Amino acid sequence: MLLLHLFVSCVIYSILFVINVNQTLSINMDFKDYIKQLGERVSKLKDQIATEEATKNAFIMPFIQCLGYDVFNPLEVVPEFVADIGLKKGEKVDYAIIKDGGPVILIECKHWGQKLDIHDNQLIRYFNVTKAKFAILTNGVKYRFYTDLVEPNIMDEKPFLEFDIPEIKDAQIEELKKFHKSYFDVSNILSSASELKYTSELKAIISNELKSPSEDFVRFFAKKVYPKTVTSNVLFQFTDLVKKSAHQVISDMITDRLKSAIDKEAETAAAEAPAILPIDVTTDSNTEKQIETTDEEIEAFFVVKSILRTAVDPSRIFYRDAQSYFSIILDDNNRKAICRLYLNGNRKYIGTFDSAKKETKNELMTLDDIYNYTEQLQQTIEIYLSMK
Repeated sequence: MLLLHLFVSCVIYSILFVINVNQTLSINMDFKDYIKQLGERVSKLKDQIATEEATKNAFIMPFIQCLGYDVFNPLEVVPEFVADIGLKKGEKVDYAIIKDGGPVILIECKHWGQKLDIHDNQLIRYFNVTKAKFAILTNGVKYRFYTDLVEPNIMDEKPFLEFDIPEIKDAQIEELKKFHKSYFDVSNILSSASELKYTSELKAIISNELKSPSEDFVRFFAKKVYPKTVTSNVLFQFTDLVKKSAHQVISDMITDRLKSAIDKEAETAAAEAPAILPIDVTTDSNTEKQIETTDEEIEAFFVVKSILRTAVDPSRIFYRDAQSYFSIILDDNNRKAICRLYLNGNRKYIGTFDSAKKETKNELMTLDDIYNYTEQLQQTIEIYLSMK
């Protein structure tokens, strides 16, 4: 009875979501907003979804609707689409999106808690016996998009597009938008699918090499700078050096981008009312004159802001300068200190806060060292966001 009630609730909730999407369409809400809204919904509801059917109703039907297709119109979306395989009849894929009377996208669904890796072969069989050009394997949280880049009419083993919808990136949303009913064009998608597929694989390789450099990766760079034979001992020594050097290059690139952003924001701020105010406002004019916000403090502010972009809307992060420290706060509220920076002395420090608002100070050799405290800064934000 409880499962039946949950199932009915999910169906009703899905219909309401669909209605909400249609209403939003009338006010020209951006496609990106639909997807972000659905991602937030998945994060909030997934622990309440106990079955595959509930996953379809609560997460996947709204996803299809976000792509502009009417899930209640069998001329556009066919549930339980028949995909007979040889002598095996009655095989069905969960959904098929129809165009010009035939399937163009197959969607195979699983419960949100299931891993997708073990279900690839099932979708391959469906894909190979239909005329669909694309296939989606999803559990409502993770989405994998496939086509036939390697061999015509045979589904590739690896997806060309993959994302977790609660954490989907803007670039991925732009690629997903190509599957929207209003923009859907097979040749256009295929032209970018190949690049996406190989770019995705290369990014994964590069990411793994930066985290844990392989012997070949280290040897390549060691040979460039080490004048003698690269022995196993030399290779061991260079493994850490290569890893540190790679991270430093990335850090320098980020710093350069931040400096560029600082210059642009400074130009904008000069023409607008200030959005950030100094701390410890006092009637003592002598004290006011002693407070001077330095370029280094502004740069540190943007470093912290960059670290927290994925955790909170950057527009909610402010700074206030005091005589003895530079404070970075949430919502322009002194009671929500994210960190304090002590940059005016010979030695520089960052002060981070725990759940009891106890400050811990650590020395900074350079502003790049602020990145070493990413976890503490994000935990502090999480504490404030959880407060009512």
